[in-house]
Amino acid sequence: MTNLDRRAFLKNSIIGASGAFLAAPALAHTVSQQNETTPQKLIRRKLGRTGIVLPIVSMGVMRADNPALVKAALKGGVVHLDTAHGYMHGKNEEMLGELLKDYPRDSFVISTKIPPEGQEEMRNRMDLSLQRLKMKQVDIVYLHGPDSKSTVLDPGSLEFMKEIKASGKTRFIGVSVHRNEPEVIQAAIDAGVYDVVLTSINFKQDHYADVRAAIAKAAKAGIGIVAMKTMAGGFLDKERTKPINCTAALKWVLQDENVTTAIPGVTTFDMLAENLRVNEDLTMSEKEKADLAYAGSERGLYCQGCERCVEDCQKGLPIPEMMRAYMYTYGYGSPALGRELMNTLSIQTDPCRDCGNCAVICSKGFNVHEKIADISRLRDVPEEFLA
Repeated sequence: MTNLDRRAFLKNSIIGASGAFLAAPALAHTVSQQNETTPQKLIRRKLGRTGIVLPIVSMGVMRADNPALVKAALKGGVVHLDTAHGYMHGKNEEMLGELLKDYPRDSFVISTKIPPEGQEEMRNRMDLSLQRLKMKQVDIVYLHGPDSKSTVLDPGSLEFMKEIKASGKTRFIGVSVHRNEPEVIQAAIDAGVYDVVLTSINFKQDHYADVRAAIAKAAKAGIGIVAMKTMAGGFLDKERTKPINCTAALKWVLQDENVTTAIPGVTTFDMLAENLRVNEDLTMSEKEKADLAYAGSERGLYCQGCERCVEDCQKGLPIPEMMRAYMYTYGYGSPALGRELMNTLSIQTDPCRDCGNCAVICSKGFNVHEKIADISRLRDVPEEFLA
């Protein structure tokens, strides 16, 4: 990177492809007048055995760095805010802590997430998250991102999760899952201690029938279900010229009444206003149905993490995680988030360069070799370029 001309890099690199989205701050106007007071006719559902009742649309705060946006969400009827220990290197929790200290503690529900990295490290992260949030207790803590039964049922992780609930650091405990959802959800049921599952659900999943069946089984067992990745990447192309109808995608997920609420990521006031309208009406128009049918026929950017590619890869690369970083970078327009995920994978730049012919066949038809070469460059991008 030392000999790379900055202007050329910005024009031709990952950042340039993401366009003006990166440079544009969150829109500075307020939510439309209809949301100036909390709506009274919100659709609400109970979060399993927790007894918590929530509007069906909540807020994923992962990429939100504007406290005014969160304040507008709360004013518009949002109750549940979702963050994680690692989001924005902790600044996301800090922003929420500074904002929420002025709100009555019983006026919102907050969740955070801790990755399964050994009990001592998990305890340290839990305490730091509470410190950042300026709280003695959160409502939900998720074991963050396990993708197998063995990880969910790991004795050390189970002991930690039960410990933080018993100590009062969290009211409820859960599991968040990006892929291999049916197996992980079943493991959460089998564990017998988890109150909530946060799971990927969207219209692009080829295995949606299996996901829905697992959700129904969990709901019957009293586990509350929260949906994420409902927008299936947000765009169908890396140039961001083919947006997914996100309102339709959100309504589609919430047709399943076993799903209590969804946490779509919000970064602008316009996005927020669209989401708040879903909170009052799940009726899908013919245009929305047609838009989803079209998006469903396109390849898109969403990797469903089926893992069929992993056994074909000569180097055993964590392809599903790398494809998720690709989606964050181009679909979400957030190279910083993509890089954050890539940095956890310890992948060298263009790890496929000496492989010859790529043996990987993607069930979604992605050119995996090309995408890996593209996304792995993030590790060489100076961090200030991504800010």
